[in-house]
Amino acid sequence: MEFSQITDSLFIGTPPGRGDFDRLRALGVSLVVNMRLGLPPIKDAHNPPMEVLWLPVFDSPLFPIPVRVLARGVAAALAAFQRGGKVYTHCHWGRHRGVAMGAAILIAQGYSADQAMALIKKRRPNADPYIWYIRRVIEKYARRYPANHGAEAPPTELG
Repeated sequence: MEFSQITDSLFIGTPPGRGDFDRLRALGVSLVVNMRLGLPPIKDAHNPPMEVLWLPVFDSPLFPIPVRVLARGVAAALAAFQRGGKVYTHCHWGRHRGVAMGAAILIAQGYSADQAMALIKKRRPNADPYIWYIRRVIEKYARRYPANHGAEAPPTELG
């Protein structure tokens, strides 16, 4: 598992393996949002297991991520934040689908689409939120859900 910390409460990266749940717990993560299509997510062996939300979507310009899928992940993330947890979003490489989910979470917290994409790119240089079909879905999410649902205030600068 390789990841980047985007904010105090949001991480974006690659899929966690069985042994990575201890590391996620140590970071304070209580929710993993899996955006990978294909095999189901690896189960956390702890009792109780960490919450994992599986939202399988394509990474393809022909099949854009549905905004309703982002909204479902955002609702789960905001609930995790309200319980004092942190969120880890991922896809296969941590470049597109997990990044789109991370951006939607930031937007729900009051960031603009541009602020969210810039912050993610700054904190996770291999992320590509600006590829046209991912940027388009992030901007579409921001138009549909512009309100600050606020678990964490956006920064006044990206520093």
